[in-house]
Amino acid sequence: MASQYPPVPEKSAHSIADAWHRELPGVPVSSIGVVTPLWRLAKLFGDDRRRVLARLGVDTATLDLLSVLRRSGPPYTLTTRELGHRSLVTAGAVSQRVARAESDGLVTRSAPTGRPRTVEVTLTPAGHTLVESTVASVLTRESDLLAGLNGEERTQLATLLEKLFTTAADTLDDHRVTHVGEGSP
Repeated sequence: MASQYPPVPEKSAHSIADAWHRELPGVPVSSIGVVTPLWRLAKLFGDDRRRVLARLGVDTATLDLLSVLRRSGPPYTLTTRELGHRSLVTAGAVSQRVARAESDGLVTRSAPTGRPRTVEVTLTPAGHTLVESTVASVLTRESDLLAGLNGEERTQLATLLEKLFTTAADTLDDHRVTHVGEGSP
């Protein structure tokens, strides 16, 4: 007789690996100890970032746009093509993001002289202020979430994660980077 209660979720990656080893002997299960915690962390971090941004009144697409412009350095201006390349989103997505940010007074658009089909996007003072305060809040929160690791452990983990990312991207022949939990632009 089936239980009337839903099954209790397996808590540890080790217990999940053990169960698959028992059920599918011969199938490699060692990746579960790495991939399962990464999926769980990505979900936790993504959900937390969305809550932080919601509290600040900023969506992930706008933060991405403003961050790319701010990191570009003075004069904080990029073409829409450069924005798409650096954000890894389509031209249509860039256009939507820029239109929203422009209507909020966070960026301006202009056509450089002699380049009629090029559109340059520039961070406004309001956009500058918003991105700096938002990034400070997000990075402070994420630092708090890493408080269980000392500096050396953070460095080791960052090195290993970068190595894992590079290997996985090479194996998959997929070098695009996306933002965890980000919905459609």
